[in-house]
Amino acid sequence: MTPKPRILVTRLLPAAVMERLNRDYDVIDNADDAQLSQEEILQRAEAADGILCGPTNLFDRALIEKLPDTVKVLTTFSVGYDHLDVSAAQEKGIALGNTPDVLTDATADIALLCLLGAARMAHSSAMTLRNGEWTQWSSTQFLGVHVTGKKLGILGMGRIGQAVARRAKGFDMEIHYHNRRPVNARGLEDAIYHDSADSLFKVSEFLSINCGLTKETRYAVNDETIALMPDGAVIVNTARGPIVEDAALIRALTSGKVAAAGLDVFENEPVLNPDYLQLDNLFVLPHIGSATVETRDAMGFKCLDNLDAFFKGEPIPNPITA
Repeated sequence: MTPKPRILVTRLLPAAVMERLNRDYDVIDNADDAQLSQEEILQRAEAADGILCGPTNLFDRALIEKLPDTVKVLTTFSVGYDHLDVSAAQEKGIALGNTPDVLTDATADIALLCLLGAARMAHSSAMTLRNGEWTQWSSTQFLGVHVTGKKLGILGMGRIGQAVARRAKGFDMEIHYHNRRPVNARGLEDAIYHDSADSLFKVSEFLSINCGLTKETRYAVNDETIALMPDGAVIVNTARGPIVEDAALIRALTSGKVAAAGLDVFENEPVLNPDYLQLDNLFVLPHIGSATVETRDAMGFKCLDNLDAFFKGEPIPNPITA
């Protein structure tokens, strides 16, 4: 009987995903869901044929070059792959896969939650109530930013950006976007394209960040670009934390240049900059964009589809190619 391929799984995955993994593969698991160091990954990968990693595992060039030659495939439990050195993997002959499409709606839902939660002071008002500090209704308390009819700038008009735009149109928001090229998307024919991020920032009363993290987009939101935005703007980030320079956003939230921010991601996750905790105009979540049972299962199954195809000698259905 042909032995099952041996797969290192660096994070604990949903039960249904682990069940299928254990059925079809010889699994080196991480039942405690500990954040493995690169040294621990190398030790566990010693006899592995493939790796299923999470977005918190950094596979940089140094680690990839040290992986045993038996490792021929690496699939990540994420759409983004900024934690993988693609060039190093390709040079070593390791096939790469990810999980596109299945988390679009869940992440777009969270973007709208962050947008509304920030604009309408959801955190500070709820905490006032929970702490027993709300004693009477007042016409001047918890005054947020009106959403309906405002200009929404979308930085990155891929699948998730388009899903955010469609949801925002339900609030009669005027959609503006910057992307590498204009898009022709159903229901977004009237969206206004900006050929530069600076042009987008200048009109964005609300800004939703939905681009990938690259050398070009790291700290795309900083003191200079925030200064371009209308006073009292609202910034939402559900993409990758380092696209926003936290220190710059904190300064803008403190000064009032930015009225509020809604973040599902931030720099140095899971450690939140403590200066954020002093702000009442921040709505922040612990990176839950894809956190529904259906979505996380679907992401895991995409990873397994990648592994299944690879070990059958077929093309990976969800490849990372660049």
